[in-house]
Amino acid sequence: MPRLVAAPRSPRYDIASALAELTKADPKLGGLIERAGPFTLKIGSTLSPFESLVQSIIYQQLHGKAAAAIHARLIASFEDLVGIGIHPDPQHILDAPNEQLRLAGLSHNKALALRDLAAKTLDGTVPTLARIRRMSDDDIIEHLTQVRGIGKWTVEMMLIFRLGRPDVLPVTDYGVRKGFALTFQGLKPTKKVTPADLPTPADMEKRAKRWQPWRSVASWYMWRACDLANPKAPAQP
Repeated sequence: MPRLVAAPRSPRYDIASALAELTKADPKLGGLIERAGPFTLKIGSTLSPFESLVQSIIYQQLHGKAAAAIHARLIASFEDLVGIGIHPDPQHILDAPNEQLRLAGLSHNKALALRDLAAKTLDGTVPTLARIRRMSDDDIIEHLTQVRGIGKWTVEMMLIFRLGRPDVLPVTDYGVRKGFALTFQGLKPTKKVTPADLPTPADMEKRAKRWQPWRSVASWYMWRACDLANPKAPAQP
């Protein structure tokens, strides 16, 4: 059933406890937390998995403003069917002519990915919001990576920013890797980063054991480390 797209909110987990425990477990991370300031992550909690993944597919490999414009045009293109500001449901996406998706700004591959997402939502591969809230992070990743164009990183972003899961470590995310190198491996903010400067997943996972069960919070501060190193650059997530 189509629903109004609601405003984001703060995570439901205890942020004060997360920051205190992370600072105690890893004083160097604690120093970053102090420099970066309050934890201000917001959760799009009312988005269904389908709605969240529609947005994720659109945003892949695009600048945020361009992706937001395409997303807005896509939703607006269904106003006559579902009403103003209401997200189309999977059947609407499947029934939409190719020209409608193209005019919204979707590439051919992204249009195919959205149709596959819609079909897999209808057949139950993509769980409902009520069901996904009861699933483990690993089970969610296993289900959702069956969708065309959805990889592990995309699902990890959904776990952090849409479902508000507190213990996700996206070890392939460039910003998280760079923030880790800046904070723990002595990477200079002015240095041009090469692949050799970035940590391996094993390096990150080893240190991140002390961050459990708050690795999402620690990852958010890795992005903040990048912002602190280059304040003129567009902000990380």
